[in-house]
Amino acid sequence: MAKQYKITVPATTANVGPGFDVCGIALSLSLSLVVTIPTTPNDTTDDDPLPKITYTGLDSATVPLSPYKNLLTRVALYVLRSHGIASFPSGVTIAAHNEIPFGRGLGSSGAAVIAGVLLGDLLGNLQLPKPRLLDFALMVERHPDNVTAALVGGFVGSYLRELSPEDTSAASIPLAEVLPEFPPDAGPDWGRDPPRAPNDIGHYVRFGWAKEIRAIAVMPRFELATAKARGVLPEQYSRKDLVSAEQTNPTETT
Repeated sequence: MAKQYKITVPATTANVGPGFDVCGIALSLSLSLVVTIPTTPNDTTDDDPLPKITYTGLDSATVPLSPYKNLLTRVALYVLRSHGIASFPSGVTIAAHNEIPFGRGLGSSGAAVIAGVLLGDLLGNLQLPKPRLLDFALMVERHPDNVTAALVGGFVGSYLRELSPEDTSAASIPLAEVLPEFPPDAGPDWGRDPPRAPNDIGHYVRFGWAKEIRAIAVMPRFELATAKARGVLPEQYSRKDLVSAEQTNPTETT
């Protein structure tokens, strides 16, 4: 016998109004996973511990299906190994269906990261609380706005906490060390001891949302990497720019 579980993660929009890197909103498009886990060893005749992945929906032709290349399973393995679980359970299958266009500003990578964290939590039966799930997401996706909205839903404001010097160093470990690229000859011991996520990296507050408000997304016909888009922004903003963005009177700011 086997058990099936469904993980659904919404698309998001972030940098809402003056809330750059802070405010995010969950949208109705989603990335969903149907995860099948054998309940007894006899439920699978395959001794390969790696999950079998299928992917349908938007941009599915460009998604790698190797568990060592796919972002979902790489993040899940990171969560598992951070809790002393070296490999995936045998016989797991993952059927992913995607409605979120890649590289169009709707949080496709953030949704994949959250789906991977939830997948690792499920496969390891870890039952992690949401703040701890967010810690692992922030080790991969360093800006909290999209991933927080994808994890908790609704309209949220999020920020990174001030950490101790030791935890700050741990949270700043390069992504290449958190999710190392698996070479073609990688064995079962590759990347077995990943860097641990500090506790309480991020914090969030949920805001009210009027049910009458609807979101309409206008998407370009080309992809644009987040890092490239951020590269056109200035390093500093004047007080005048900040006040204008916040739509407040300059005499009311300090």
